[in-house]
Amino acid sequence: MTEGTGNTIPLGRCYEAASMYYVQGETMDVIARHLGVSRSTVSRLLARARADGIVRITLTAPGGAGTLEAALRDNFNIAARIVPVREGTTEIHRLEQVAAVAAEELVALAPENGVLGTAWGTTMSEVCAALPRRRVPGLTVVQLNGATAPEGDGPNVGEVLADFAERLGARAVAFPVPAFFDHAATREAMWSERSVRRVLALADRASLAVFGVGSLDPAAALPSQVYSGGHLTEKDRELLRRDGVVGDVCTVMLRQDGTWRDVSLNGRATGPTPAQLSRIPRRLCVVAGVGKARALLAALRARVATNLVVDDATARAVLALAARKEKREYGQHAQHGQHRQR
Repeated sequence: MTEGTGNTIPLGRCYEAASMYYVQGETMDVIARHLGVSRSTVSRLLARARADGIVRITLTAPGGAGTLEAALRDNFNIAARIVPVREGTTEIHRLEQVAAVAAEELVALAPENGVLGTAWGTTMSEVCAALPRRRVPGLTVVQLNGATAPEGDGPNVGEVLADFAERLGARAVAFPVPAFFDHAATREAMWSERSVRRVLALADRASLAVFGVGSLDPAAALPSQVYSGGHLTEKDRELLRRDGVVGDVCTVMLRQDGTWRDVSLNGRATGPTPAQLSRIPRRLCVVAGVGKARALLAALRARVATNLVVDDATARAVLALAARKEKREYGQHAQHGQHRQR
């Protein structure tokens, strides 16, 4: 037998090798002898079977009492997938690990004959890169928030959107507005344009949204593109500091308590607000890195997500932040009670 390589490997052989390995429990040596190929070819057959969706590996986290999944569910009413990442790894590797799991989750949730709304940025770029090429029939991918070309080496929004669509066999619809308008009045005028209203109407039909969380925390090892890509002026940054903003979801700014309505910059932002996001049935949030813990806590308090993929260290950091705030509030209530008793 001539050993095939790459896409010349017959899919029937991939299925046969995968069945023997995953279902029948045979070793790679046994499979190689049975098929009359080398052990390395068996490895390639199995890799192709996974890449083409012949094999789909599903892990079910226990999620019982005492787990991070259970703690996030109990605190924020969210379905979480925790990605264990080894200590001492680079932040790029951490993001890649989280993005790989998020890509698997996204493919499982992607609606046939439906609409997927996607944000942009470094996290979404990595999720897209991790997506398998698996066609979702009738899927449309729509850009949720506007963006101009980033300064420096940030991900190009148009390319990320096109890659999402290409990997999922979907139609792509861009949102041709900047991340932030210079004036709130300009945004209001643009929202009356038919071309913009068509995109907004399509986004309203989404049954799944996928997005990351941007962080203003200087401790974040990987800067969020909203803040590092030249989308904001120094005056904008001063407004954010004055308003107590810790991060954003889809370019809508959030305080740590999850409030957003009276943040001045949001009058010029082009992304969906937490209230608008909440109308989408499934909302997949993807976060990697403890530098995003405060921003993630804000997002969870704003109820922007139904599903979360996050690394274990960041999950613990978010829960610790939430517990500290609850402890402070409990102490304040106790003091007020003592004053009343006196």
